[in-house]
Amino acid sequence: MKITVDIPDKDMKDIMRFTGEKKKGPAIAKLVATSLMLQRRREMSDEVRSGKWTIDLPDWRVTRAQEKEQDRKLWER
Repeated sequence: MKITVDIPDKDMKDIMRFTGEKKKGPAIAKLVATSLMLQRRREMSDEVRSGKWTIDLPDWRVTRAQEKEQDRKLWER
């Protein structure tokens, strides 16, 4: 989608510097994509903190014991 926006020259220079893009269009597109990604991460983080979204991970000690057992079997070959 094409859109026309007025962005001050100083801000445009900063946008191009921050995004590493040499052209204005790709710089704006990259800035928008990055902003959306960060906002989505923030929303997901808020959901995790509120308890709305959770994940059960195995105890690290159990996982480590399983890895050690697999390593032992490899070295016994």
